[in-house]
Amino acid sequence: MRLALDDFPPLRAWQRKAMVEYLRRRSEDFMAVATPGAGKTTFALRIAAELLVDGTVEAVTVVAPTEHLKTQWATAAGRVGIQLDASFRNADVHSSSDFHGAVVTYAQVGVAPQVHRRRTMTRRTLVILDEIHHAGDSRSWGDGVRAAFEPAVRRLMLTGTPFRSDDNPIPFVTYERGADGLQRSRSDSVYGYSDALREGVVRPVIFLAYSGETRWRTSAGDELAARLGEPMTQDLVAQAWRTALDPAGEWMPQVLRAADARLQVLRAGGMADAGGLVIATDQQAARAYARLIERVTGEKAVVVLSDDQGASARIAAFSASEQRWLVAVRMVSEGVDIPRLAVGVYATSASTPLYFAQAIGRFVRARRPGETATVFLPSVPHLLGLASEMEAERDHVLGEPRSKDGFDDDLLERAQRNEQASGELEKRFEALSATAELDQVIFDGASFGTGAQAGTPEEEEYLGLPGLLTAEQVAVLLNKRQADQLAAQRRMKATAPAATVPPQPAGPRTAGERRIALRRQLNSLVNAHHHRTGLPHGKIHAELRRLCGGPPSAQATIEQLEERIATVQTL
Repeated sequence: MRLALDDFPPLRAWQRKAMVEYLRRRSEDFMAVATPGAGKTTFALRIAAELLVDGTVEAVTVVAPTEHLKTQWATAAGRVGIQLDASFRNADVHSSSDFHGAVVTYAQVGVAPQVHRRRTMTRRTLVILDEIHHAGDSRSWGDGVRAAFEPAVRRLMLTGTPFRSDDNPIPFVTYERGADGLQRSRSDSVYGYSDALREGVVRPVIFLAYSGETRWRTSAGDELAARLGEPMTQDLVAQAWRTALDPAGEWMPQVLRAADARLQVLRAGGMADAGGLVIATDQQAARAYARLIERVTGEKAVVVLSDDQGASARIAAFSASEQRWLVAVRMVSEGVDIPRLAVGVYATSASTPLYFAQAIGRFVRARRPGETATVFLPSVPHLLGLASEMEAERDHVLGEPRSKDGFDDDLLERAQRNEQASGELEKRFEALSATAELDQVIFDGASFGTGAQAGTPEEEEYLGLPGLLTAEQVAVLLNKRQADQLAAQRRMKATAPAATVPPQPAGPRTAGERRIALRRQLNSLVNAHHHRTGLPHGKIHAELRRLCGGPPSAQATIEQLEERIATVQTL
């Protein structure tokens, strides 16, 4: 099987730089970290072709997280002349001579590592470990990967998301001890979201965070109410969040209407095939959301459940079609390539940094200059922090003391139950009602907007943002929208009948009004510093957080915002 390097598409700058570094080192192990949508697959296949052509290796094995990604890898490899067997099973023992190698899953390797070790020893092999953090999912998977691929001539590790938050060392990853005594993973090539955004490789992502009033009944029969996004205990946040995501409430229909309106704007404004994705917590919710979409939009949604036999075929059909909406649980959270996805609804309870980055990675792949992505999410403090830290680059740290940094499905499931020491049978948590309203817009680490009721002209101003914009234009336009919104509010106060408006003290009175004004002032100062220095907005916000401490501006207190305003004026 003859390979021609001329069959490959031109490499991007980061891919060329990483390939030169790889070929220069000629070491057994190499780890490349690149943001979703940057082209890790193309990079890895080019490395494979180089090694096959010069005789360094005779075979290629790709290890992927899911069955669907096996097909995706084999298809991509076939386009450049590398034939990989996506249907290889452990019982086959060896691949047919028609192939350069095989694509397998981490689960396959974990079940029978000796089969893959024998294959690896038979021919000089390059092993590509896609989303290598999955090798730490369980001890059996990690041990299996190590046992199977220790004899490989070369191992190329890829990841596009923050590393794991546990202490399981990942096979073949190099860890280095820092001054604090903790071991951190070391990458040989890093291409982050901020770099890719600056070079137009990925789309700018605009987050629209929706709050609202939620009401639920506890297992004891008590009715509780809370406003989504307000400071409260983790249990109450989890219950309010769960209530908002309930398909029977009003929060989800209102958010889906807004998301579909945004999708229609993108389609009318230059992205004619733009698609939307709702990421659900479980299969029952996914089916309910699909029914809501049909009710709201008049068009059926495609539902993809990971245990359905035809899931991969439905994803491929949706990718090639012009259907508007896809609803899935976890099938498309990582690696699945549907470039036309441009609007997302984050309707899941999973919120670890790893899962969030994987999910948002489905929307960032750029096809042409100017395309933007919009993700709708609940106004939950932890999610707001993750949205504000899109550009953060994280290493895997071993031995770091940590508190729980998100709400996984287990925590939210417990939030539905009343766990009593008496051992009484658990009774169902009951969501009663939830309404939605736009709380804030997050872009490039900054928070914009003053809140808007669903269905109002103020909300429509943000839903109607042009779909074809550069990152710089998005920031300018959001600043202008926020200024217009505040000016309109001032005009309404000034023209209201004097008899109905009591005398107002100068300046904002409530904590909410003060935070809005301070966020606006901080964004303006950061924007001015950006124009003076050329630094991205996100990097300036990150530097202010480093100097002053505290969470992203979307969550920051009045005192923290005032400190950052004072600090940015001295930069």
